[in-house]
Amino acid sequence: MKLDAFDAALVRELQQDGRVSYQRLAESLGVSREAARARVHRLLESGTVRVVGIVRPWVVGIGAVAHVSLDVEGPGRPAAEVAAARPASSFVSCTAGARAVVAELRVADEAALEREFAVLRSAPGVRGIEVFRCTRLIRDAYSPATDPAGGPVVAPATDPGVGPEVDPRPAAGLAPEPAPAAAERPPAVDEVDRTLLGLLQADGRASFAALAERVGLSQPATRARVLRLLQSGAVHVTGLVDSRAVGVREAVGVGLTVRGAAAAAAVAVARLPGVNYVAAGYGRFDVVCGVDAGDRPALLATLDGLRAAPGVVRLESWYHLEIVKESYTYDLPV
Repeated sequence: MKLDAFDAALVRELQQDGRVSYQRLAESLGVSREAARARVHRLLESGTVRVVGIVRPWVVGIGAVAHVSLDVEGPGRPAAEVAAARPASSFVSCTAGARAVVAELRVADEAALEREFAVLRSAPGVRGIEVFRCTRLIRDAYSPATDPAGGPVVAPATDPGVGPEVDPRPAAGLAPEPAPAAAERPPAVDEVDRTLLGLLQADGRASFAALAERVGLSQPATRARVLRLLQSGAVHVTGLVDSRAVGVREAVGVGLTVRGAAAAAAVAVARLPGVNYVAAGYGRFDVVCGVDAGDRPALLATLDGLRAAPGVVRLESWYHLEIVKESYTYDLPV
């Protein structure tokens, strides 16, 4: 379903706050509450938009994230299926690029990361792997947004990654932000909190009454817990949009080699139109980006902008031919 201007305005509101009330939507968009409610229900029921809770990785013990490129001899699909079967993988894609398969891994620590590397090296046809280790998130379309300097904040991103309308989805195959310093973390979550997080992952707009029934607390107590989780940044409820609905036809990953500080170059490229994800780190690349575009000319313009960005000395891109796995949720009780 193609989004019209009113749908796009609704989606922007849902991306900023997936639990926004129908009354507030009506006031923001200048329509009746019933009209706002009906249009949101249509978007949800058609599958054009999903409202989900994006849980910060460190809340569930994710402390190491890597983007892995697999050098494969022969068909890439068997190796991609091995990678996709791993619970640690959040994204796996068969690509047209220097490497046949790319994958994102999210695990607890470096030891767990090494175990995942060993499995990937043993996958059918794999001759070797190349690793980008994420250390700093600069821009992410759906996780709690970051400020221009790369520090974690609670407010969502407002500058869209695709055209003038809305961000379609997280950039494929890239890493979330590393865990913040202990002083910046919200209070530890208990089992009730974890259950609430699991329920919000499945349905970000679940009512407080429905959530209360599932966790066995009163509605006011449940509301207080959910608001604490939201305000602390442990979870961000947002709208995930079918990329076809916003005209996205091209999805590309980009690795950059830069001169000087990687974080400074990453901040610069994060401002480019079409770039919906930027992470700084080390290994095969200094910066990894995600790019979405409506057509080839738009894609070419973004890639040229990346090549011309301050500090960038080399660019390598890979076209996502088939996304074998894409999951930004964690194994939480529901």
